[in-house]
Amino acid sequence: MPKILYVEDDPNLGYVTKDNLEMEGYEIVHFQDGKEAWKSFTKEKYDLCLLDVMLPELDGFSLAEKIRKQNQQIPIIFLTAKGMQEDRIAGLKVGGDDYVTKPFSIEELNLRIKVFLKRKEVNKEITEGNGKWKLGDYDFNYDQLSLKSDHKAEQLTHREAEVLKYLCERKHQVIKRDEILTAIWGRDDYFLGRSLDVFITRLRKMLSDDPKIKIENVHGIGFRFTC
Repeated sequence: MPKILYVEDDPNLGYVTKDNLEMEGYEIVHFQDGKEAWKSFTKEKYDLCLLDVMLPELDGFSLAEKIRKQNQQIPIIFLTAKGMQEDRIAGLKVGGDDYVTKPFSIEELNLRIKVFLKRKEVNKEITEGNGKWKLGDYDFNYDQLSLKSDHKAEQLTHREAEVLKYLCERKHQVIKRDEILTAIWGRDDYFLGRSLDVFITRLRKMLSDDPKIKIENVHGIGFRFTC
């Protein structure tokens, strides 16, 4: 049974969401403040984190940053207020993988959760060399979320690895932005487009020691990955 860390300070929403997700077959561990949730995360093994942004003691962004320093692989979904558009981008910048806007339906939330848990189970599929690529001076291992050269080693987040994998599978092609967003996030919207730019910037920085590797912007269309 997948175990989910759920942090929500609204007791009524927290109770209803926990109850409904448990009926979907998840083990839900619910906390009302980020500090207590962090204590639990350091002691227990979770499969996914579901974090509200506005939390007492330790806000959702700060909690996500702490989680990411300890675990690059666990999926993090933010729950953001409808009017707080900047939260969506900020959450993805600090290591979140996706967001769900309040008010949300349990069906929508369950679908997002299932996408991440399914990918954890089937991420050893149609990849070159069983999930491994040689990118110039770098070795990229998708299954291990690692990017290594003789001089440095990077541990990728789940989303960073997915974006790089998508680029690797389409080397030297012009890749449309909306295609990447739909393939990886399951939808195309403005805020996810902004977050995609953040991930591309991070990958460029990680790969910057080898000048042969380029993630080029193709104006008005998307990107081209060469190495």
